[in-house]
Amino acid sequence: MGKRLGILFTMVVVICLSLTMSTFGAEKEVAYLSLADYTGPIAGLNVPADMGLEDFIKEVNAKGGVDGVKIKFIGIDTRYDVARAVSAYKRYRRTPRLLMVNSISTGIGKAVARLIERDKKAQLVPGDGEFQAHIGRTFLWGPAYQDAFAATLDWIMDDWKKKGKSGTPVVGYLSWDNPYGREHLRGGKEYAEKLGIKFLPPEFFPPGTLKHDVYLTRLAKAGADYIHAGGVDPTPTNVIRDGHALGLTKTIQFTTDYWGPTALGIGVHAEALEGTVITSFYERGEDARNNPFVTDQWKKYRGSMDKFNEVYGMGMSWGMTYVAGLKKALKTTGYDNLKANHMYKAYQELTGLKKHDIQGPCAYSPKSRLGSKVVKIYRVKDGKIVPITGWREVPNAVGLHTF
Repeated sequence: MGKRLGILFTMVVVICLSLTMSTFGAEKEVAYLSLADYTGPIAGLNVPADMGLEDFIKEVNAKGGVDGVKIKFIGIDTRYDVARAVSAYKRYRRTPRLLMVNSISTGIGKAVARLIERDKKAQLVPGDGEFQAHIGRTFLWGPAYQDAFAATLDWIMDDWKKKGKSGTPVVGYLSWDNPYGREHLRGGKEYAEKLGIKFLPPEFFPPGTLKHDVYLTRLAKAGADYIHAGGVDPTPTNVIRDGHALGLTKTIQFTTDYWGPTALGIGVHAEALEGTVITSFYERGEDARNNPFVTDQWKKYRGSMDKFNEVYGMGMSWGMTYVAGLKKALKTTGYDNLKANHMYKAYQELTGLKKHDIQGPCAYSPKSRLGSKVVKIYRVKDGKIVPITGWREVPNAVGLHTF
């Protein structure tokens, strides 16, 4: 009997030592979850963005990580579908040390937000101003959509005056019939009224719509001087392509937002897009191609610049923010006690963080969920996207709307 107990005791000791050594030797790791779209309507931009993020993480990990902690990138293809995204979040929410979730659409961000609050985690969303109006655990990539749209309206007023026009312009708006497409107007419409702009009844169409003639024709007949085309490229490219085919680009100035024509659209419809104005919180076109911090990484991991898309740099900026937040969180609590709540608090201390000119300084704080507060205006000229303004601060259109 004593011999059996001795053998049993020895086995227990060996197992315990094995577990201890396994834990001691385990690599320190934190996680980042992207509720992405790799095959749906915004895949053309989400894919290069997550490529930029994933490559940036590879660079960080190759150098030993952040204070010895490696970052695990988890990318899930939700196909831009809210139900799939919520299901994916529930599946991965218990991932050890999951410190940040990137919800790739406005609709997904809204759906996941309540779960994020419940789980005391943190998430990123593209530009839903509601998360700035009601401060919580959701952070925006840059300025809120409606704030950037207000900056576009400011540019429209400037452009109108430079052309020597009297009175105020008539502005049309068409975009996807979903939360993203409508978000710009929750404060943006009020800002247009503040400027005295005649804002036409907006036109909305389902994502995936192939032709936009009927919507464009209605806005043109209503007297639009400017038309703002929403959607994620190639949608805005296709809208303006249709406008060009109708002859509207000769008399109407087309504008777009963050997701307007990129290398994706320019590559096939440069002539139709000529003169299009793009408001962006991250570097576009020639600015991005002339940023060695971005292009050096692209060349290292992706090779030739022939297929370069400027959204790649925006993905790198997500990585820079995550790394800066992780450094602060580790300094506060150390690795063993690290939780998503520490990252949430750390993000609020990143005010002023610079990101190699990819976008403006970080504007996160206890009272702000804005990734930055500045945009730059670009124009398509001779098949290239070139800046026509410097960085300019966006108005507070969020504050004009009652959420």
